[in-house]
Amino acid sequence: MDKGLRLQGKTVLITGASGGLGEQIAYAAAKRGAVVVVTGRRDHKLQEVQRRCQELSRGPSYAYTLDVADSEQIKEVLGRIRAELGPPHVLVNNAGFGLFVEAVDTDQQVTEEMFRVNVLGLIQVTQEVARDMQRAGRGHIINIASQAGKIATPKSAVYAATKFAVRGYSNALRLELKKHGVSVTTVNPGPIRTDFFTKADGGGTYLSKLGHWVLDPVQVAEKVADSMLTKRREINLPWAMEVAGRFYAFFPRVGDYLTSTLFNRK
Repeated sequence: MDKGLRLQGKTVLITGASGGLGEQIAYAAAKRGAVVVVTGRRDHKLQEVQRRCQELSRGPSYAYTLDVADSEQIKEVLGRIRAELGPPHVLVNNAGFGLFVEAVDTDQQVTEEMFRVNVLGLIQVTQEVARDMQRAGRGHIINIASQAGKIATPKSAVYAATKFAVRGYSNALRLELKKHGVSVTTVNPGPIRTDFFTKADGGGTYLSKLGHWVLDPVQVAEKVADSMLTKRREINLPWAMEVAGRFYAFFPRVGDYLTSTLFNRK
């Protein structure tokens, strides 16, 4: 099917869509005619994103306030979405956060919160939606991981651990859901120019140090939307980091040296 028509009238549910990459994915899906359902913690921002999606799709879009760190809220909100809209055709698990700090200095509460949002919340949302997709015999789950889930760097130990977990979970999930007609795609981007780094990078200099390595969220979102309702296994951006990741797998000692020296910009 033509990629411009593939999403026409299909429901796309996105977590963490009140800003950053999630917001741009919502717009990219809406431009393709999808019925976009945005969720996130910032209700006022969600309403703006919803309205913009309606303008782009010239059809309905919906917004639900959701904190994926809250297990009970996940059950309640996804239950409402199921009852009011039916099961989505596409789920994009985008909600997440990071913090640049050395492992021994990371507060335990931060560690638990990061796993609650980046991993446990993602898993719970996926379970709730995947059951409906299984019954329907169709669907697509897209999990936003990171190149940090392939190459861990200093001051990102906990964040990298959560993204390694997302990749491992996604790889097993893909095998389990294939027989039910449900696809699973993992997106592994490098640094993206979004508000993610407002919280992650206390010094505020990380992106400027990376220069041309920093990704444009609109371009990443377009690639994610193009993959919806396909059998794409992974999206890896930028290509140079993916090459570096493959090099790291074959030459880990050299990779350790490079990531702790030449590539360490935090």
